[in-house]
Amino acid sequence: MTFRRRALPPRLRATVLATLLTVLAVCTGDAAARIYPYGPRHRSVSDLGNQYVPFHAHLQDLLHGRADGGLFVNWQSGFGTSFLPDLGTYLSSPFALVVGFFPKDRVDLALYVVTLLKMAAASAAMASLLLTLRPGRWWAAGLLGASYALCGWSVLEASYNPMWLDGLIAFPLLCLVGEWARESRRPLLGPVVVALAWTANFYTAYMATIGAALVLLVRLFLESGSGEAAGAVGAGARIRIRALLRAARTVLLGIALAAPLLYPVFLGTEQAYPGWTREFTPASWTDLFARTLPATYSFSTPALFLGTGTLLLVFALAFHRAVPVRERAAWTGLVVLVALSLQWKPTHLFWHLFATPNGSPYRQTFVLSGLLVIAAWTALSYGLPDRRALLGGCGVLAVIGAVAASSRIVTVFTYPLLVLGLAALAGGLLVLARAAGRRGMVALGVLLLAGSQAGQAAATTAYADRVRIHRLDDYAPWGRHLDQEAAAVAKADGWPRYRTDPGREQTTGNDPLLVGGQGASYYSSMTPDVYTRTMAALGDGWTSRGRNIQSLDNPVTDAIFSVGARVHSSPDDPSPDGTRPPTVTRAEVPPLVTVRPPGPVPHFGRSPFRNQEALLGASVYTYAAACPAGSEVYYSAPNFTGTVRLGPTEVALNGGQKGRRAAVQPMGTAPGGVAVTPGGAAVTTSGERDTPHGETVAPHTERDTPHGEAGSSPHGETGCLSKARLARAVAHLKATGATSVTVTDDSIRAQLPPNSRGTAVLAMPSIPGWQCRNGNGPDHPAGSYLGLVSVPLNGRATTVSCTFRPPGLRAGSAAGALAVLVLAGSAVVRRAVRARRSGGGSTLTLAGPA
Repeated sequence: MTFRRRALPPRLRATVLATLLTVLAVCTGDAAARIYPYGPRHRSVSDLGNQYVPFHAHLQDLLHGRADGGLFVNWQSGFGTSFLPDLGTYLSSPFALVVGFFPKDRVDLALYVVTLLKMAAASAAMASLLLTLRPGRWWAAGLLGASYALCGWSVLEASYNPMWLDGLIAFPLLCLVGEWARESRRPLLGPVVVALAWTANFYTAYMATIGAALVLLVRLFLESGSGEAAGAVGAGARIRIRALLRAARTVLLGIALAAPLLYPVFLGTEQAYPGWTREFTPASWTDLFARTLPATYSFSTPALFLGTGTLLLVFALAFHRAVPVRERAAWTGLVVLVALSLQWKPTHLFWHLFATPNGSPYRQTFVLSGLLVIAAWTALSYGLPDRRALLGGCGVLAVIGAVAASSRIVTVFTYPLLVLGLAALAGGLLVLARAAGRRGMVALGVLLLAGSQAGQAAATTAYADRVRIHRLDDYAPWGRHLDQEAAAVAKADGWPRYRTDPGREQTTGNDPLLVGGQGASYYSSMTPDVYTRTMAALGDGWTSRGRNIQSLDNPVTDAIFSVGARVHSSPDDPSPDGTRPPTVTRAEVPPLVTVRPPGPVPHFGRSPFRNQEALLGASVYTYAAACPAGSEVYYSAPNFTGTVRLGPTEVALNGGQKGRRAAVQPMGTAPGGVAVTPGGAAVTTSGERDTPHGETVAPHTERDTPHGEAGSSPHGETGCLSKARLARAVAHLKATGATSVTVTDDSIRAQLPPNSRGTAVLAMPSIPGWQCRNGNGPDHPAGSYLGLVSVPLNGRATTVSCTFRPPGLRAGSAAGALAVLVLAGSAVVRRAVRARRSGGGSTLTLAGPA
């Protein structure tokens, strides 16, 4: 008995080749750069280390039941904030679940694996799309699929912004959905794919949807060729209009299916602090051309590198006589128009949801890369370009290389890699031209082409790995210091009796997500406006123009927010044995729910010290020309850059520059009777004057601190904290506050002393979504007491409880349910129609012979 080996289907072979080539090129480039996990250099730069690693660490904790909070509330960051918008922004990709299979101290490795899987999936999706658009050689589809996944945008920018990679996957998948709509196929699967794309990352899915719509329009245009008979023109137009309507229906239903997540994310962006605004400035054309070449890097230009072979095919398309003229003109014209749209402000804004992004202004580059790959496939699917087409493509490539030579982005590696890639490409094409169907020759030619593509991509990856760490801010990866910090936080944790703050000496802007605890630090695109303004009024500092809130090491704010334990570590100043062990300081603090007496709600002013007193409900600072002996000295100059000194203590302030705000700084204990003004001997400043970039943010401002008041300076002011007064204020809040507090994933409930009157203040920001009740009364939207959640008390009820529901969840869920009903109804109708047609056909067949 003999067995015959069955060959893999061409589509599967193409996707496997694309996947393997993509993973091999990325891993080879990272290994050559000796970057994690292949060497000592870490890859935690920019938002990768500051946002994605901590958020994925929090997802790990959620999946394993270790997190404080659930899908609706994140109790660990920002003193309690809405989590669903963050989930939809950073963690809603199906690939994010991979982190659940890794231990907490391997979150960096987990995220690297997620990145590889996303790039591999993008290459496979593109290879499958190409074979759907036109028949052709499976190995060519595999090579071009890998070229797409290894584009400059992917390996240079999205590799450290892994949520963008979901858009890289979405573009070819949405193009497939367009094909299904054009052919009236898979009406149920299409909306599901759209929903998955928009759920994974709505921002890049929006761009991918635009790109897929452009591809569908070209496909429909090419169908309306001159071959249509005169009488069939009207019928053809109706067919194409119906195809467009099917595509629009598919997209709308898919977005509606994703609405339970999308709408809360949308409202989260509306309620977020505005952050940075910038004007779009188009890149120079020399720089734009330079970005098509290997081993170039720039943050503010589109990374259009695709590999020499892909670009040569794109440029050869216009000269390839085997391709119909109409098709050549359509794909070439689309590529040119989209390239121009990157440089024109109105279309730039349209690509980016009508707001220039805070960062790279060319985030839609992956769509253009995908269109270039489709154009290259169109050229190759009609056969290898002839000599005329290759010479024409080489001529265009030579012009681009010559123009790019004057760009400062070009490096010493660019042109050698270009020449080597061309040599391997020429060898591969020559071998394929002479292969005459011989498998060995074909394999050799494909190997040369794959080597050209993978070699240039690996070299570009390695180059980016080496230069990125020097051009972007970086954050320490998980190591011994984070192990010790996490252990210290876990040992000190007493939630919900009190909060444990991981500390002012942060490793990232999201340390509570990374190492545990319930701190003030929080960095997200969704940082609530009310939280930023409240913390700024209390003297806190920030970076990223108000979206990266820092921990505030101040005993008054610790009392306000019930921070009973605070970790102190030195991640940037390790001891000889690896790291200086963290220490923990403890303090008596009120419970999470306290009571303020009846009366009008106070208002914030300009002085952070007076604002702290207003929220605490007691006077604890001394405002005099000299700090009393033994008092703790604090200095506030939010927009000052320089140093502040009190005796031997010197503190650096970095406020007002590039969206930075300096926090109130502890200066130590005051010696008796020494003046605290800059003219005295205690506090002196040196450095730049207040910068114009700074911003003073104080909500509900009615009163400004008078200029020239004792304890103030041209840069800021000094506060002298009385520890005895603070102790009395804390004791009073403990005596009148909650006797017990219960916290769940999305609610908080407090038992109060009998006859409590006035206002219950909950130590969490009053973000929209909190519904509270007094005793057994009805739910109502939470009030705001100087930016914190509040509930009025009538003296009769002895409990207050609040439950959080993300704004937009109910409306989004209704839209999703309606979409499910529409899809289910459509499926029932289609089944009924098919059954009727099948039954009618049988009756006619049986009646015929009679």
